[in-house]
Amino acid sequence: MTSVSRGPQEAAGAAELELPGLVRDRVKEGRAKAAATRARKAAEAETAEVDPVAKVLVDLPMAHLDRPFDYAVPASMAQEARPGVRVKVRFGPKDVDGFVVARAEASEHTKLQPLKRVVSPEVVLTPQVAALSESVARRYAGPRADVLRLAIPPRHASTEKEPSPASPAAPAFDPAAAAAAWAGHEPATAFLRHLASGGAPRAVWHAAAGTDHADLIAHATAATLASGRGALVVVPDWKDLARLDTAMTKVLGEGQHAVLAADAGPAPRYREFLRVARGAVKVAIGTRAAAFAPVRDLGLVVVWDDGDDLLAEQRSPYPHARDVLLLRAEQEQAAALMGGFARTVEAGFLAETGWAQEIRPTRALARERVSIEITGDTDFDLEKDPLTRASRVPREAHEIVRAALTAGPVLLQTPRRGYAASLACDRCRTPARCSACQGPLQLGGPAAPPTCGWCGHVETAWACTACGGFGLRAPIIGEARTAEEMGRSFAGVRVVTSSAGAVKQTVPGSPAIVVATIGAEPVADGGYAAVLLLDTWLLLGRPDLRTDEEALRRWSNASGLVRPGGRVLVVGDPALPVLQALVRWDQPGFARREAAARQEAHLPPASRLATITGTPGALDDALTLLALPPGAEVLGPVPADPTSTGEPRLRAVVRVPRSLGTQLTEALGELQRVRSARKLDPVRVQVDPPTL
Repeated sequence: MTSVSRGPQEAAGAAELELPGLVRDRVKEGRAKAAATRARKAAEAETAEVDPVAKVLVDLPMAHLDRPFDYAVPASMAQEARPGVRVKVRFGPKDVDGFVVARAEASEHTKLQPLKRVVSPEVVLTPQVAALSESVARRYAGPRADVLRLAIPPRHASTEKEPSPASPAAPAFDPAAAAAAWAGHEPATAFLRHLASGGAPRAVWHAAAGTDHADLIAHATAATLASGRGALVVVPDWKDLARLDTAMTKVLGEGQHAVLAADAGPAPRYREFLRVARGAVKVAIGTRAAAFAPVRDLGLVVVWDDGDDLLAEQRSPYPHARDVLLLRAEQEQAAALMGGFARTVEAGFLAETGWAQEIRPTRALARERVSIEITGDTDFDLEKDPLTRASRVPREAHEIVRAALTAGPVLLQTPRRGYAASLACDRCRTPARCSACQGPLQLGGPAAPPTCGWCGHVETAWACTACGGFGLRAPIIGEARTAEEMGRSFAGVRVVTSSAGAVKQTVPGSPAIVVATIGAEPVADGGYAAVLLLDTWLLLGRPDLRTDEEALRRWSNASGLVRPGGRVLVVGDPALPVLQALVRWDQPGFARREAAARQEAHLPPASRLATITGTPGALDDALTLLALPPGAEVLGPVPADPTSTGEPRLRAVVRVPRSLGTQLTEALGELQRVRSARKLDPVRVQVDPPTL
């Protein structure tokens, strides 16, 4: 009997046949997986023939890793791994996200890790935005990964599969309609003509009261589209965005622009972002994050009300939308327009240095649009009502409200929300304090008991610790109490309130009293017949570098809602220069005086500042490692807000002349890289903070 020898494969097959069926299936599955793994590794080992190296910016916040890393491009990904797409790469012991920023023929490294996979073939990081992110990171001494996190919204896979239909043909630009809308603002006609011809003018625009600024911005956008270029407009909040959306649709037509709002939700936001990135639309409007929108052939950037603190990003590296747009205008050779009813010192600095042309209303237009008065500013007013300067709502204000209600709605702006924001003893005026935690007492309504604003304790039997009195008075009244008092004074008139948590976007043009807190003023159809500014002293009592500038901005924004020919009454001290600037509608002149005062004090914009905040030990180490340029000053440190665990923190301010600003940011960036590499305790670095 002869024996037949078998090969290894035949032996394995025979052994496999002897196994039970379930085990046999698992063996086959394991062999298939092993074969797939071998095939995948072989494909990874085979790199692309053209540009086999991908430079990837990994999504890691460590400052010392803030640079592109080289990865091999497998042949299977050669077509999809384009610059601007999202990828997964191996970095250290884990897989991380990243963006391909470039492809190259070779690398200085001999052995490269391959790309793990292309997350999506969608190009979301354009070369222009990639360059902008680098400039912003350098300008604010932060990592590019943090900037890209602000610039590119999170991926929404199902939305990415949807097509982005091209926008319909835009209506022809109407120069006559644009000139009529901008009439009285000089030299706006030349600015529009320059835009339509493909130029890149730069302007700082001071709008007259009663101006429909959204309509004017839409006409400037139409002029830019007429030259075949795109436009990007950034506004502070959703109310401004909704108003601008309506104006853009009216002037440009349906489907001509994308609306980028952070609170729109993941899917709608990403859908609008893709419309812009794919070139389906050439106009994008939005809030501060829209400053990074990948608009193609960018020809115009616009920011409205650049002094609003909502335009300052609260996440690292804390860029301001105004500065981001100005960087874009410089890099992409685009026109720039900064507008507002008020004028920031920074915008005024651009006009003073000649970087931008000034557009402002003629004196005739400014005077005919609005009449602004201050209570008790003449001897006649004081003789007529001796208590006019002591009253919160003097008789003169009641007379103006009564007369204006015959023509339309009246707006009352008050700084505080709620009913009674603070309480005091009605006998000795000592502030009322909580018996449990010594916090301030306040009233939530006419029948509500006093409640602590800190701990919520209800004081059912309060007594003054100074005089023993039991009565309470409200030295600071909120919008709810103001509305209640106005309702009693003007019986039968509809009273509307608008404040945080219940903000109204618009109100009808019929007679009504609208009581709103600052920033929550709704737009009235046709404008308000009159505007009253109450409790002006509260805005001027803040200990801040921008107190007067910010107060004037808020009053100007409320006054800007008046209809042409309307009246504005300010309840305040007529001797204050900031109120006199409002009466004259001379916000640019006030900004110039503020800039001169800051220059004498070596404050921005004449200087560049940066704050460094951290625990005492971390801050001391940071100041020791910081290589400051000659002429730099270190102010402080001073106490800052404690950490979340209650550990105390200090803050130091570094100041340099404006000409050394670039050297300061380079030194701060190097400081962050060194501290990150050494794994030292983190410190917060903020360049040019909006407030100190």
